Amino acid sequence: VCVCVFEWEMFFCLSLFSLLSRYAMARIPGSYLRFGMAASRAARLVLQREVADGVRGLVLSNPTKRNSLSAEMIHQLTDALHTAGQDTAVRTVVLTAQPPVFSAGHDLRELAETSAQGTSKAIFDACAQLMLSIRSLPVPVIASVSGLATAAGCQLAATCDVTIAAASTRFATPGLKVGVFCSTPAVAVARAILPKQAMRMLLTAEPITAAEALQYGLVSVVVPDERLESETVALASKIAANSRAVLALGKHTFYQQIEQDCGTAYKTAGDAMVSNLKLPDAHEGIRAFLDKRHPVWSHASSKQG
Repeated sequence: VCVCVFEWEMFFCLSLFSLLSRYAMARIPGSYLRFGMAASRAARLVLQREVADGVRGLVLSNPTKRNSLSAEMIHQLTDALHTAGQDTAVRTVVLTAQPPVFSAGHDLRELAETSAQGTSKAIFDACAQLMLSIRSLPVPVIASVSGLATAAGCQLAATCDVTIAAASTRFATPGLKVGVFCSTPAVAVARAILPKQAMRMLLTAEPITAAEALQYGLVSVVVPDERLESETVALASKIAANSRAVLALGKHTFYQQIEQDCGTAYKTAGDAMVSNLKLPDAHEGIRAFLDKRHPVWSHASSKQG
């Protein structure tokens, strides 16, 4: 436990004090090129059009600042997600990060400076919009997490529709250690796991393991470190093999009904089922099932009948 805490504190300090190095930005592991990582010195976030058929990969790529969610990172990630959502060829988005950590949360130096200037609320507002944009995106977003995800980084992982984590990954909401309670990360974390476990994370400020995160419901699946990339691609490809129009309708309905009382949720879901049946791909899917063949999706969102 002591070693784990020491390692986390080391990463946290590096997140606060390390400076951006162009040399480090150019030294990108080859495996991450598959997720859209390009040796660009001009951009912290670089996207690749396809990880696999229908899969857009986005990479947090500011490793010397531990992929902190600075105002610029938030802006670029929001724009990249919007672009992916507008691209009808994209049916799944994979969000990952250049090692050694997924994201250490907000840039504390930036927060200190903006607080002194009275402009820090703009960062939190932009971060909230980023999280909401993930939920409103018409395609699923998969977080592929390794290393460490703390504070707003943990918030980001918790917000994604599906989260796959390497076995050695740790998650934390450590704000109390620096005198700043993780109030905004708590919004996403408390909606992903039980309140008692969320409060344990928030009040102790200690990291939890990937196994604990899986037990609590913070992540969807945990895989061996060496299989994280292959398992992520396989999962994303499986999701992307479906109709984009049906994925969009299903995702929207899920998050709409989950906030409603049971009776209202059933009405919302029933209306969605009726709308779903009018989609061209619903007609195709049912016909293909009856004909004992694979469906050929049009991905069209226009309704029939």
